[in-house]
Amino acid sequence: MSEKPTLPVLAEFPFRTRDKLRYGDTDRQGHVNNAVFATFFETARVDMLMAGGVDLMGEGGAFVLARLVIDFVQEINWPGEVEIGTRITSVGRSSLRLDHAVFDQGVCAARGESVVVLTDTATRKSKPFSDSARAWLEARLRA
Repeated sequence: MSEKPTLPVLAEFPFRTRDKLRYGDTDRQGHVNNAVFATFFETARVDMLMAGGVDLMGEGGAFVLARLVIDFVQEINWPGEVEIGTRITSVGRSSLRLDHAVFDQGVCAARGESVVVLTDTATRKSKPFSDSARAWLEARLRA
């Protein structure tokens, strides 16, 4: 018999952000719709990428989402607010792998992983991180 995986706790995530639950986020069952969880992860990902005090994209750079995986743990009901934790798990030449978790009243309701790629807006191809961006990202890798 396999053991139930241990759920993450908010303290494990160095980057945290909040999102308000909106009535329009709910579905016919009265809970927050599964598609909204991708938006929660997007909010957290963008907050982390833009709040570092360092220009991670550089001139002509933009991040694109290359992968998103979500594991749903329990439902969330409106009204309220969620807290989303994010941590960097790997840094590639031009990509980042991130872990996320959504917490409702301190309890993990979903967890996931995303991969974002830094691209050049003119060529639409991947572009390597600058030395300063790489240093900032690697200093924040999950221990």
